[in-house]
Amino acid sequence: GLSTQPIWRKLWDDVMKTRPPNSENITCWRKKFLETFFSNVLHGVLDVSSDWRLNDHHFSPLLHSSPHVSQLTLCNMLQGAVELTAEHNQKVLDNLAGSLQILKFQHLLSSDQSIRRSLVLLLHRLIHHGSVSQVSMYSWPVPDTVLLVLILSMSAGFWRSGNALAYHSSPCGLCREEDKAQSQESAQERAESSRCDEREWSDGENQKRSPRASEEPNAEVRGCGADTHLNPVLSGLRSPPLRNQACNEAGGKVPHDHTSVQGGSSCCVSDPLSCHPILRKTRRRLKSAVGKKRRCLRRSRGPYADPEDLYDFVFAVAREDNSRLLDKNSATEGENAENWTSSSPGSLCTGHAGCKKRGGSAGIFSLKAAHRFRSVSTLELFSIPLTGETCRTLSNLLSSWVSLENLVLSYNGLGANIFCILSGLRALSRHSDCRLRVLRVSDVFSHMPCMELVRCILSAFPQLHTLSVSFDLKNQLEGNRPEGNPSCSEAEIPESCLEQLEIRFPREPLDTAFLLPVLKASKSLQQLSLDSATLPSSQELGLLLEVLKECNPNLKKLSFHDVNLAEHQKEVLLLLQDPVLQEITFSFCRLFESSTTEFLSEIINTVKRNSSLKSLKLPGNRLGNHRLVALADIFSEDSSSSLCQLDVSSNCIKPDGLLEFTKKLEGHIQQRGGQIQFTHLRLFQNWLDQDAETAQEALRRLKAVCSVVNDSWDSSQAFADYISIM
Repeated sequence: GLSTQPIWRKLWDDVMKTRPPNSENITCWRKKFLETFFSNVLHGVLDVSSDWRLNDHHFSPLLHSSPHVSQLTLCNMLQGAVELTAEHNQKVLDNLAGSLQILKFQHLLSSDQSIRRSLVLLLHRLIHHGSVSQVSMYSWPVPDTVLLVLILSMSAGFWRSGNALAYHSSPCGLCREEDKAQSQESAQERAESSRCDEREWSDGENQKRSPRASEEPNAEVRGCGADTHLNPVLSGLRSPPLRNQACNEAGGKVPHDHTSVQGGSSCCVSDPLSCHPILRKTRRRLKSAVGKKRRCLRRSRGPYADPEDLYDFVFAVAREDNSRLLDKNSATEGENAENWTSSSPGSLCTGHAGCKKRGGSAGIFSLKAAHRFRSVSTLELFSIPLTGETCRTLSNLLSSWVSLENLVLSYNGLGANIFCILSGLRALSRHSDCRLRVLRVSDVFSHMPCMELVRCILSAFPQLHTLSVSFDLKNQLEGNRPEGNPSCSEAEIPESCLEQLEIRFPREPLDTAFLLPVLKASKSLQQLSLDSATLPSSQELGLLLEVLKECNPNLKKLSFHDVNLAEHQKEVLLLLQDPVLQEITFSFCRLFESSTTEFLSEIINTVKRNSSLKSLKLPGNRLGNHRLVALADIFSEDSSSSLCQLDVSSNCIKPDGLLEFTKKLEGHIQQRGGQIQFTHLRLFQNWLDQDAETAQEALRRLKAVCSVVNDSWDSSQAFADYISIM
């Protein structure tokens, strides 16, 4: 029952000899120490010979700590990948396959063939036969196209194990073992099927002799054939299913007509299912999917390891004619995806006039020649420029990446290539088992107005639950879109599943004509964040609030950041009165720039009467000392407020003002007999360093009332802001 946290904290000081970043947020020092210890030893940052407790040839630092590693970062020349795939670290790699959830790549450099081979083996073990669910890549200013496509493709579950890449000449041990098990299962299934067919044939002969036998099939026949006729899906479940997204041999096709495999001949006695067109088709697909020679794709601990999982069977069948389905869908929407499984990823194009086909890059394997393995559920790309070729590759990977749940594309210089990505997402959305629910796109320049992009995304992918679109600057050439790309402003928005919408405008006007239809189609919206938008008039903001009230009854959190609300006091008060909103943020909105003391009093009285509001965030609104002290009246004896959190960061607050606020708050709490729900106060970037003694007293007394979060900030940085408020 004793905690070992202090011991692990002391071990950190003794072994690491550095101060851990964000130490106040560390909840488990054991996990933090062992993860960092593994990473430092792997990358040569920590010399184990320097500590007598570690300098023991019987002790393997990597082997000891690997079961506790849930995230790992590989950097530069991928030295860590080479070390982990070395023969003497086989057990370490096995441990990581069971524990590692997040794999990160940072500051990668170009690598040679041998390093890429090690990376392939590492990804195959940790993703295809492991438990890695998230792949993130950071800061790669000049990405190596072959290496980038390799990571993306293997993260999506594709791997070419032949000699095209000269990486690996044969399946890995796990693949061979599972292939052998699958072969045995297939042989057993064929034997059972043969016995059932013989018994059905025998029963048919008996029926000829006994009319009553045709009315009451014997129990043996019921066990083998009756259920199959009644429910082919359950029959598929009873047969050995594929344990992952199946990897049939390249070129394998399943016939899709209703004729017999014998060229349209009549029913075959040995296969009673052939007498029924639908069941005959299902039976052929099942036999094709299960009976073909293939490599197995997963270990039993993966998310689809359940041998009764129907998903694997459905995906195995669907994937065989995936290119045919894409062709059909493309024909209806003017897309060119017909060759996505037969060309190299570098030449694939799923979409628009600005995304034209090109020849594939050398060294990038064909998706058709690749096998499909387990794939990750989260992909994040931060500060990695994506060329047109790479975007086409990513688009085609996305088109069938049904396991993907979260996609983050941040500062990738997409430009017009955003349409290529949207094309892949549109194809993905047609899969009934698609899981993508979170999409975040951010960049420096916007290729099109933000609201048009939002409409484009939601019209292509209404299943999204979270959508975040963020741009820093407006593209001056915005009007010159690639020829043939239709304007998204006219795209119809079906009713969406959107729960969270975040838009950061590149200093462009908030056009409610585009935003309001999005809000009306998002009946389930719970969070809305608008950043850096310009409000043309109070009427526009009024329309927005009216639609939110009428069409978004589930909205709980509303945030405005860097939106000038100085002239919209009436609308601000209406928001604070809302009986549904639980969290409201006015961040750097210049609320009190041209206001009077009456406006502050109205805010306080409105919040006092609102029992549903739990969190009020007012950072960067130049409250100053006197307004902060006035806010303490929110918690007065006559207040019915349920406010729990108050954020007054970056508000030019000095120590004496904070102390006065604290004393006033203590008085209100005493009057209410200690009954108060206020629990959190945020004080980042205020001028508390001007009088350290007073600030410490105020913080000490505040911490007896609520949880206080602050920082040691140099207020001299805010001198210009101080001059402007004087």
